[in-house]
Amino acid sequence: MDWNFIIFSLLKLAIVVGVVLGLVAYAVLAERKISAWIQDRVGPNRTAPPFAKYIPILGPLLTRWGMFQPLADGLKFLFKEDFTPAGVKKIYFWLAPAVSFIPALLLIAVIPFGSVLPLGASLGTQKMVIADLNVGILYTFGIVSMGVYGIVLAGYAANSKYPFFGGIRSSAQMISYEISMGMSVIPVLLIVGNLNLSQIIGWQATHGWLVAYAPVSFIIFIISSFAETNRTPFDLPEAETELVGGYHTEYSSMKFALFFLAEYSNMVSSSAMMVTLFFGGWTLPFWGLNEPAQSLGMGLANILVFLVKMCFFMVVFIWVRWMFPRFRYDQLMDLGWRRFLPLALANILITAIWLWLKS
Repeated sequence: MDWNFIIFSLLKLAIVVGVVLGLVAYAVLAERKISAWIQDRVGPNRTAPPFAKYIPILGPLLTRWGMFQPLADGLKFLFKEDFTPAGVKKIYFWLAPAVSFIPALLLIAVIPFGSVLPLGASLGTQKMVIADLNVGILYTFGIVSMGVYGIVLAGYAANSKYPFFGGIRSSAQMISYEISMGMSVIPVLLIVGNLNLSQIIGWQATHGWLVAYAPVSFIIFIISSFAETNRTPFDLPEAETELVGGYHTEYSSMKFALFFLAEYSNMVSSSAMMVTLFFGGWTLPFWGLNEPAQSLGMGLANILVFLVKMCFFMVVFIWVRWMFPRFRYDQLMDLGWRRFLPLALANILITAIWLWLKS
């Protein structure tokens, strides 16, 4: 048994999950701060633990930036009353939040967040991916398709009309846009000729970022990502003005928090996939960051590059929410079936013809 492999895999898993949960917590803060900036407000700038006022300069500064707000939000969710309404189908009601949250974390397992990390002769060189699967893209779409079950279960189990409507909307929406999202990746596979996400990044390190080779695929993918993560302008399953809160109307305390975490974890996963498939992953075309790291410092720089790119797309997710109005449901379905599906098919055909003429 290769104990070195097992120990480092568990270590990478723990670190990646910790980073993702940290990103989720501060993505909520970023959302509140960016929305405040767009609306000419201040945003969270009061919450602080008692000891913060005794830390000169740094304490008041972090308080003003709202850096302690995620801690307060987390404690609030933990200590709120966990109320289960009468009449709900309890097994499914309790199961639904976990079913929503787990797929978002499973998706992170195959995404290369760095090149390699040279740790010396005794520890060897470690790949910066938890599971380097040869069918990484197929795995991601298989896991993404599981996310809808949590929302449908929540809508069904609540035994209430508004959550039920939200669940039905979500199932139709996710199925519609999963097709377009999956088809948008096919030109990438045709160009690279590999399903392994590390190999796709390696191809981009040599030939350039795939957004230049398949821009239509990127446009379809990013818009479909908004629909898959139930973000505005595609947040029809939880439309507050129509459905009170949609599928999570009857939830409270940590069960509601898990739906919240699932949405932001899906944002992290979608951003990471966009960086991996279209923007070179951990590579940069300068500073020697377009090849596997030869030193510990370069390995950490690769990870930092990936995180910066991913955070950029998370800011895009947040910015779009506060700048664009919600679609009508018929517009959402029309865009998915009558616009994106034919466009994705045409994109595959044109890419295949281009590659055939080029060969």
